[in-house]
Amino acid sequence: MMLVLAGVAVASSAEAQNSPEKRIALVVGNAAYKTGALPTPANDAGLIAQTLQAAGFDVIGARDLDQNGLRDTLRDFLAKANASGPNTVAFVYLAGYGLQYQGDNYFVPVDAQIANATDVPVEAIRVTDFTKSLAAISNRGSIVVLDAARANPFAQSNQPLAGGLTLVEPDAHQLIAFNAAPGTVAPPEAGPYGSYAHALAEMIRLGGLSLGDVFDRTRLRVSDLTKGAEISWDASKFTNTFTFFDRAPDAPAAQVSTYDNAAIRTKAIRDFDEKDAYFAALDRDSLQGYEDFLAAYPNDSMARRVRAIIAARREAITWRETWIADTPQAYWSYLRRYPRGPHVWDARRRLDHFEAALEPPPSFTVIEYDVPPPPPTEIVYVDRPVLYFDDADFGYAPPPPVFSWRRRHRISLCWHRRRPWSTSMFCQCRSSFRSQPGCCRRAISLRQKTTSSSTTSTTRS
Repeated sequence: MMLVLAGVAVASSAEAQNSPEKRIALVVGNAAYKTGALPTPANDAGLIAQTLQAAGFDVIGARDLDQNGLRDTLRDFLAKANASGPNTVAFVYLAGYGLQYQGDNYFVPVDAQIANATDVPVEAIRVTDFTKSLAAISNRGSIVVLDAARANPFAQSNQPLAGGLTLVEPDAHQLIAFNAAPGTVAPPEAGPYGSYAHALAEMIRLGGLSLGDVFDRTRLRVSDLTKGAEISWDASKFTNTFTFFDRAPDAPAAQVSTYDNAAIRTKAIRDFDEKDAYFAALDRDSLQGYEDFLAAYPNDSMARRVRAIIAARREAITWRETWIADTPQAYWSYLRRYPRGPHVWDARRRLDHFEAALEPPPSFTVIEYDVPPPPPTEIVYVDRPVLYFDDADFGYAPPPPVFSWRRRHRISLCWHRRRPWSTSMFCQCRSSFRSQPGCCRRAISLRQKTTSSSTTSTTRS
């Protein structure tokens, strides 16, 4: 059922009002699952809705959608995007449970009953169908965020689902983002907000950032908030210039992080010291960057975590290419590399579909993957359906603090809070700037001054 997103301010910045794009958004927070309520998605959806409205988006908000309600909502948003014209940017945020099944991602409605893996395509909504339909609309581009990579209570049988979300390729003029890297899940959080929504809202609010920079900084911020236990991911083919907020001309000069310089961002990983090398690799978020870190600092305290990141990414790429090939030879090739990997049961189900033997013949054509086989040191990380980046079984060392970036981030938030936007959200997440309680007091004061001019955004029942 569509619900009211109460208390969402509609006051937009001057920058958003003057933006050349038409901006529309769909924000869904599914929390009231029959298997047990999730503590953060409803609040996360409200936080993102507030932030997008401040950035000039016309936001449709919904929560706790059953299957029929979710299908109708997605269909209606596609119709709205299609009618909005070619100068439209569409933003979609889905928070709740996400599942991967046989090469596709699914978003789970609150009434889903998934006892076995084969129930997934019947009970959940395949995200690929929606993203491809959205990309087929002629507009400036679309941004699809799945805050849904969680350890789930579904299909707990002897044929489990692979954990987290599967690696996907965005369509033209599209950015796709996950709260946790493909094949991994975010750690449980008590709330009231999830680390990913918290970080994404903060980064959207920073003025003058490109779309890519928003998600790169979100990844660093998520790592900071979770002490490395969660690493977000995104892939983009969004080619048009886009910023959520322009930088105000009277804003104080920003304190520039060492990673804001293009020359530094292309600097060899080995030329950084140990601490900054890890964050340089995390900023680039490429398999090559992580491997360069291990080559330079194989005995660093973060080496085990980086090996886990590489292991998850290599397995995700291997499975993606296996699924695209979709032949018995491909699934035998995957099983040869990962005989106990997270996608074993997906591979076996596809072999059964082809009426092929589970055991390969003595000789078969092994497919050529874009990544080499995993070294023995990686196998420990992917010999299980679900991977956490803070799993105590792996003896992870806590990552170092995020150098000077955090201080610069606080200052940027302060000058944004002087603008007449809905600001209470920052105080609700005040762990980001405990050393500056004055900012929180000014934010509360601004909220009180703007409350009378704010209106409530409602959605169709």
